[in-house]
Amino acid sequence: MRTTTTMRAAVALAGLFLGACASNPRLGVAYAHRGPPVERVEVISVSPGRDQVWIKGHWAWRGGDYDWISGHWSAPERGYREWIPGRWEHDRHGWFYVEGRWR
Repeated sequence: MRTTTTMRAAVALAGLFLGACASNPRLGVAYAHRGPPVERVEVISVSPGRDQVWIKGHWAWRGGDYDWISGHWSAPERGYREWIPGRWEHDRHGWFYVEGRWR
């Protein structure tokens, strides 16, 4: 009987902990109160080299508004060859940007 009470208390405590984690904004993430504008159409210049990968532009949230970051050519980081583009996502706290990364 005592084990059942202890187990119920542990489950309730775990539920409270997980609920608190899910309800807090992500640490180190800048939230925007409205969604990003439509992506701009970019003219992609000729690649400066065979090893270069185009990283498309995106909207960044800066100073309380969106700011366009132009696309650019970049050499892959050592050991990587593919660029996974960043993307905007939304949760109950607002809009936030998930940075692109090399794979």
